[in-house]
Amino acid sequence: MDFTTTIQISQMIVNELSGSSLVHKMQGLLFKSQGFATLGQKYLDHYAEELGWIEKYTNRLLELGVVPEVNVCHKSALIEDPKAYIEADLKLQKEGVATLYKVLPSLINDPNTYDITKAYLLDEEEDQYWDEEQLGLIEKIGYQNWLVKQL
Repeated sequence: MDFTTTIQISQMIVNELSGSSLVHKMQGLLFKSQGFATLGQKYLDHYAEELGWIEKYTNRLLELGVVPEVNVCHKSALIEDPKAYIEADLKLQKEGVATLYKVLPSLINDPNTYDITKAYLLDEEEDQYWDEEQLGLIEKIGYQNWLVKQL
């Protein structure tokens, strides 16, 4: 069986997720330093969760006899304003979910990677819904009230 598509998609996910997970960790540390312990911990936990997905895809690549490439060097600025960060993260989440929906059918002939990617897609959708929920809460209760909940 030809695993070229699996390898390309898995490698793309490992690289993209490696970069974005580090940003989540840094954002979590930034929010904690601003006194927003709850929000900061959310992103630190998100970082740890994403490391789990990186591990799953890396292990799949290794199972296929491929040593993954590490290509995550790109500039990302941290965003000090929590609402602005969630808005930016939501945009990225939507793009990521759309990409996963697009590539998922290409993996149908590789049930192992298909199942990993389907589970990862569901997790990413959950993250997107959380961002949307937080922005909705900000709209309903006001930004200052929402920030108090993040302490």
